[in-house]
Amino acid sequence: MRNPLKLRKNKSFNYSPRYYKGEGNPFKIEHKLDKFRSTANTKRGLKNKVTSAMDDLKVEGDKNLKLRFLIIVAILVLLFLFVIDFDLSIFLNP
Repeated sequence: MRNPLKLRKNKSFNYSPRYYKGEGNPFKIEHKLDKFRSTANTKRGLKNKVTSAMDDLKVEGDKNLKLRFLIIVAILVLLFLFVIDFDLSIFLNP
């Protein structure tokens, strides 16, 4: 009788592809841009997440990113206020 708490181990096979002539493991799926991503293959844990966030803060990105983001957020907020028919005249001086 099997132990209900113990999981069954998967079978492993020594399969080698017939027509593969390249180097490395042909079964490893890796995107060609993974080496440039900071979030790919990260280790788990709170300490590793904090250190990864601090490293991301040190990396300079697009200079106009914050301005572009604020403009998009402002347009979306104004669009939302227009949809709900909010009266914007309360912000203007009479």
